[in-house]
Amino acid sequence: MNTFFCADHSRQVGEDIIGSATNYQTYILVECPQPWLSDPFNSKWVPENLRVLEKEVKQNKLPIKFLLISNNRSHKVDSTTLIIYDKKEGFDNGYQKHEFQLSNIEQVAPVVRKWLRNGILNHESQTTVTRDILVCTHGSHDVCCARYGNPFYHQATNTISDLGFDNIRVWKSSHFGGHRFAPTAIDLPEGRYYGMLDVESFKSILTRTGDINCLDKVYRGWGILPTAIQVLERELMREVGWDWFNYKVQGRIIEPSAEKNMIQAELTVEKPDSSSLTYQAHLVNYSTKNLNLKGSCYTKKEIVCNKYVVANLSLVEKKLVTCTT
Repeated sequence: MNTFFCADHSRQVGEDIIGSATNYQTYILVECPQPWLSDPFNSKWVPENLRVLEKEVKQNKLPIKFLLISNNRSHKVDSTTLIIYDKKEGFDNGYQKHEFQLSNIEQVAPVVRKWLRNGILNHESQTTVTRDILVCTHGSHDVCCARYGNPFYHQATNTISDLGFDNIRVWKSSHFGGHRFAPTAIDLPEGRYYGMLDVESFKSILTRTGDINCLDKVYRGWGILPTAIQVLERELMREVGWDWFNYKVQGRIIEPSAEKNMIQAELTVEKPDSSSLTYQAHLVNYSTKNLNLKGSCYTKKEIVCNKYVVANLSLVEKKLVTCTT
C-alpha cells in the first residue's frame, strides 16, 4: 500500500505557496507538554477551563488563534509560559508581545479571559527574547508535520545555536495550517509564514542576508495582510530587497471582480524615515497555475488552489517627510 504525503505531492507539482498565510488579530500561545491529540485542546494536559475558552472563541468566530507550544524542556519545567501576540490597527510591521510565566497551565484561561476583557495585565514577565519561531510538528493532525516538522525543529534549534542568537526561541507548535508545505513555520512578532524550509533558506530568514529571491520557494506570506494581497507584498519585497523587512504596511482590497478572477489591491508602506509609498495592482487569477490538491495526508477530497499573479503594478502616491524649523 502506497502512503500519500501531501507535502511531497505539493512539491512534485511545483505549487507556489504564496498567499497561504492566515490573517489573525491575536495569537495565544500556551506551553503544554506533548503528546497532543489531533484536536490539540482535547489533549491530556489541557485543563477543562482552557478547553472551554478555546471552544468559545471558535464558536464566536473571533480572529484569535490558540496554539499549543513546547520545547525540549517543557516537560521538565515547573511553570507554564503564556505568550500573547496582538496586532494593532493601522500601519505596523507585526505584533506586540505580552509574555507571562504562570505557576501551572490551569492559570492560563483566567489570565487570557482578563486580557480579552481589557487588554491590560500587570504581571508580564521580562525577557530578552525578541523573536519566537513556531515550527509545526503536529503529527497527529497531519503526518507530514511530523515527517518534516520534527527534523526541521531540531535543525532550526541547532542553526540558531550555531549562529549565536540568544534572543530567538524555537517552539514546536500545534497545527496552524498548510500541512502540505511542511516543514512550515511562523516567525513572530512579524507574523510571516514560511514553508518547505531547509537550513539554508532558514539562515537567510534569520540573518536577512543572501539573495532575496531564495524566499520565492519558502515564503507563504505576511499574516498581518489579507491573503489575497500577500502576492503583491512578495512582489514589492523582491524589488526592495531585505530592507523591506524594516517597513510597516497597510493593505486593502479596493475591488474584487464579480467572477473573482481579478482583484484590485492597494498596499501602502511606511519606511523607517516615516515617508510613505502607496502601490496599486491588479491581482489576476492565473488559471494555468491553479491546482487541484489534497490539503492534507488524510483527506480524499481535493481542493481548488487559486493562484494569483501581479499585473499593472504602479506607484500611485509618494509622501516625503517634511521638516520644520
